[in-house]
Amino acid sequence: MKAVLSGLILLCVHTGAAALDGHASLQWSDQIGTQQPATQSTLDYASLPELSAQSVLVFDQASGQPLLAKNATLQTPIASITKLMTAMLVMDAAQPLDEKITITSADRDTLKGTGSRLAIGSSYTRGQLLHLALIASDNRAAHALGRTYPGGLERFVATMNRMARALGMNDTVYVEPTGLSSSNRSTALDLAKLANYAHQNYPEIRHISSTGNYTLGTQRVVLKKKHRKARVLYRAVAFNNTNRFTRAEDWHIGLSKTGFINEAGHCLVMQAQVANRDVIIVLLDAQGTNRRAGDATRIKEWLESGSLSHRVDNRHLPASRT
Repeated sequence: MKAVLSGLILLCVHTGAAALDGHASLQWSDQIGTQQPATQSTLDYASLPELSAQSVLVFDQASGQPLLAKNATLQTPIASITKLMTAMLVMDAAQPLDEKITITSADRDTLKGTGSRLAIGSSYTRGQLLHLALIASDNRAAHALGRTYPGGLERFVATMNRMARALGMNDTVYVEPTGLSSSNRSTALDLAKLANYAHQNYPEIRHISSTGNYTLGTQRVVLKKKHRKARVLYRAVAFNNTNRFTRAEDWHIGLSKTGFINEAGHCLVMQAQVANRDVIIVLLDAQGTNRRAGDATRIKEWLESGSLSHRVDNRHLPASRT
């Protein structure tokens, strides 16, 4: 049984590699990794938006062309953008989404000490945990999904890295499924490949990650206050998407994931339709949620302004971040 399962996992990874090994992926490598600084005569710097994120890539899905790049090959921690790969492997494993999973002490965040609204000992379906990992970016949910993967957490992380290699994400490494570790590292270029592939092949992830809010329905909630007796209430437990644009009428988002830890700054990967173009937008290491949102807004306004004859910002040469 284990041999058959391992074969299916490897088949999935190799199938992903074949699906992505197309003209667009070659154009990414050719245009981003080897570009030379442009001269003032070929690029009007004044037309480009000022962005606070350290790494940026805006990619046109239809043409396979980068529209805007800034340090696109700079390797950096990616925080909860990690959960996009986690969700893909959960879907690939085809485990029952209605199967109950109990949150255990192993799912507690011992790296950053973050909290969760998912109590130790509580149980949720795999589908609910998938929603919470993508929409609310809940770390316990993501860890429980990896922990209950066929073969366990070690196999899960190994498969994350195999899938990254299969998708041509050559500057990406994963060490755990939540993004809490700063050792989960990637580049804007690699994450654009990941987001493009996820958008094309995982309709469930598209639907979940672009949903503005999510509720678990009526849940038992224990309220504890200092020097007071605990109260037990039953009320709806609701979560908002960590990407505010999923609730904005002027954005048409097809896939989304945010991330933040101190080492990574504020990150955003999303697919959106802007000015009748299907684009992937990657923002890494912005210094604040408002600046991250401001960058995305400026990119949207730039795309809508029709300034695409001045496409690639070469002022920021590729670098390796330590």
